[in-house]
Amino acid sequence: MADLKHLDEALSRYLRPETFPLAIRMVRHGEPVPEKSRRPFRDLKVQITTCMGYTMARRYGWAMAMCHEDISCPLSKVVYGFEEEVGYFKEGCTCAGMYTATKEAGARTEAAIAKFSWKEYETILCAPLQRADFEPQVVVVYGNSAQVMLLVVAALFKEGGRITSSFAGRIDCSDSVIQTLQTSRPQVILPCYGDRVFGQAQDHEMGFSFPFSFGDSLIEGLEGAYKGGVRYPVPTYLRYQPAYPPSYTKLEEIWASQRQDTPPAK
Repeated sequence: MADLKHLDEALSRYLRPETFPLAIRMVRHGEPVPEKSRRPFRDLKVQITTCMGYTMARRYGWAMAMCHEDISCPLSKVVYGFEEEVGYFKEGCTCAGMYTATKEAGARTEAAIAKFSWKEYETILCAPLQRADFEPQVVVVYGNSAQVMLLVVAALFKEGGRITSSFAGRIDCSDSVIQTLQTSRPQVILPCYGDRVFGQAQDHEMGFSFPFSFGDSLIEGLEGAYKGGVRYPVPTYLRYQPAYPPSYTKLEEIWASQRQDTPPAK
């Protein structure tokens, strides 16, 4: 299994992400929480969304610990198992009118979202990969589409095939952590509407998540792709002669005519 430093160095060298790659771990009841972790309600005096906590970690460099009292987002509370999945949620009531035309369609969307069981975990730990003082279960990297493409290439480098991901445009905190943890497979993450409104995910950003146990394979893929010429920044092809508008090429014609009219020097 890759160590945190080696994985972070590989991501920094080959990917150059704008924000810190995230180490994430789900903590069960009774398990220790790092003392230096910031707790939003205790330390910031606010309740936040899960995606806001992740953004604090990836942009501020903070180590975060979020449990029930720290989270204000009802949807996060359901999927992370901090509150019970009641009938109102299952019936699609929180989805209908915003993301689906009917409650029936909303119920199908809610049923398809990966979830932890009620009270399965107590706390979410997240921190920049290079500063985490815990062993992560999942690593999440935000980047632009070219960087995420390179991560897809790296993930497939050893075994080949295709990356399979699914999207709903909402609750991407489930996609990045819960889905990845439950399937033990890497995947592409499309930032959801809430992640953009509250978590400040930018229009150019996408995500990529993978189990920490997959780290060695990803490093091998990044190294192999680099040797093969698949790199970031993308080495754009520049060995060609460009074409210009007629008003530009007219200058070349004038200069050529002048050279013809000028007698050779004696």
